[in-house]
Amino acid sequence: MTDIAIFEDFCKENGVYYRRDVSLAGLCTFKIGGNAPLVIEPGGTEQIEAVMAFMGGKGCTPLVLGKGSNMLFPDHGIDRAVILLGERYSSMRLEDEETIFCRSGASLIQLCRFALDKGLSGLEFAYGIPGSVGGAVYMNAGAYGGEMKDVVLKAFHVDDNGKQGALAGADIGFGYRESAYTRRRAIITGALFRLQKGDKDAIRAKMEDFMARRRDKQPLEFPSAGSTFKRPQGAYASALIDQCGLKGFSVGGAQISEKHAGFVINKGGATCADVRQLMQTVREIVWEKTGFVLEPEVRMADGPALPHE
Repeated sequence: MTDIAIFEDFCKENGVYYRRDVSLAGLCTFKIGGNAPLVIEPGGTEQIEAVMAFMGGKGCTPLVLGKGSNMLFPDHGIDRAVILLGERYSSMRLEDEETIFCRSGASLIQLCRFALDKGLSGLEFAYGIPGSVGGAVYMNAGAYGGEMKDVVLKAFHVDDNGKQGALAGADIGFGYRESAYTRRRAIITGALFRLQKGDKDAIRAKMEDFMARRRDKQPLEFPSAGSTFKRPQGAYASALIDQCGLKGFSVGGAQISEKHAGFVINKGGATCADVRQLMQTVREIVWEKTGFVLEPEVRMADGPALPHE
């Protein structure tokens, strides 16, 4: 019996929803990638604990996935199980008048709309970021002067032994596109967000303004993983790429967006190989012409375990 068959049997016996031979292209915003042999979708924290404890006992490291908004999957697929935290694990609630608890499978858009409905301000910057709550906490997602570190009070997790835990305040370790969770083996299961009472009309107007800016400046009409490279110290990746005359540069179906040089888009039929070759070429040209080293923000799923992208 293969490992995948063992995990499939475990899911059947414990009532955990799963799917076999799932296209990874359908689980990421790049719309690129082969298949995963097994995708497990827990519906509760107890199921996450059980799955992680069982897999840990078998020496298996699953790939943990949210909205797949920062992932590049290989064309040949992957040979390990995926734990997908999505709609089955996306509930949220008010803890008090200014605090929201949200499970990690919810989208940032869902969370922002919930905050608006409750008249709470502080998350407007996140409206339109295409990731999950877990992914946003994992990488300290941010835009328009705001970041997760500004609003996250506490993060909850299950480690690879199936044990629950939490980090609060400075222990979350937020930095530029990182947190303590980028350096530890754990699944973020939810977070507490501390916000402020505000005027609903003002909150809505700010959210709509940020969304309009995204539509105006970003190539949202094409599949992508958002910003492809991290911001180097003392410069902006998109400006450096533009300065090097690389807007519109393409390899196969992958292209540097003509609208925003910070985005690599799938203009149609792009493969993982296309994207990786394009990224490598851009890095080499930018280094040669400017002296800046561009570090990828997009994560490659054929490397080490990459939770919550």
